[in-house]
Amino acid sequence: MSKLTDDDLPPRRKPGMFAWLRGSFLTGLVVIAPIGLTLWLIWTVAGWVDSWVLPFVPVWLRPDQYVGLNIRGIGVLAFLIFTVLVGWMAKGIIGKSLIRWAESLVHNLPVVRSVYKGLKQIAETVFAQSDTSFDKACLVEYPRKGIWAIAFISTSAKGEIDSKVPADDDKTAIFLPTTPNPTSGFLLFVPKQDVIELDMSVEDAAKLVISAGLVYPEGQVSGAEPTPIGEVRTPSRVGNTG
Repeated sequence: MSKLTDDDLPPRRKPGMFAWLRGSFLTGLVVIAPIGLTLWLIWTVAGWVDSWVLPFVPVWLRPDQYVGLNIRGIGVLAFLIFTVLVGWMAKGIIGKSLIRWAESLVHNLPVVRSVYKGLKQIAETVFAQSDTSFDKACLVEYPRKGIWAIAFISTSAKGEIDSKVPADDDKTAIFLPTTPNPTSGFLLFVPKQDVIELDMSVEDAAKLVISAGLVYPEGQVSGAEPTPIGEVRTPSRVGNTG
């Protein structure tokens, strides 16, 4: 048995005009699609915010009354200024007193109280400027031994959970996201010895989860050379003869 070499193989056919046009079209989509979708999303969100905020803006403050054009984004600017002012007032003594007074009124309403508490906890978790975000990405065996899933390390288990979990080693809380929506998932408490920490950042691990394993962080694929945009890597043709 002898191993074929590239010299023994028939010459490759050069791509035709149709293949060239298809490759150029796909390359253009790769370049244009992210930019176009990002601009479209910004434009849509700005219009949605304007539709909610502009009715509360006095007419004499709207530039369209003077230039005759509907400038999109004025509502977003007004919302940002209003939010900054509210945050600045909330940091003062008078603002804190007003917030406590308003919350005391809300807490006396049975249904509104539950909704307000839930929304406040979500807002504090998402927007609070604290170090309560995930610190590390990790691998954990889930849903059974031998199958590994990407998760995010949250905090060490404390209190009743730490004392009642039947494990001698330290326990940690991890969040196991789902694909392709990482905002949903499972909260798991596992021994630290069963968790493998990853060197990749939390952002890179999230991209890997969202893309269902298609987008790996740069430099994480060993032995693989980057392929230029629009160029398809073809496998080498190697065969055996008897």
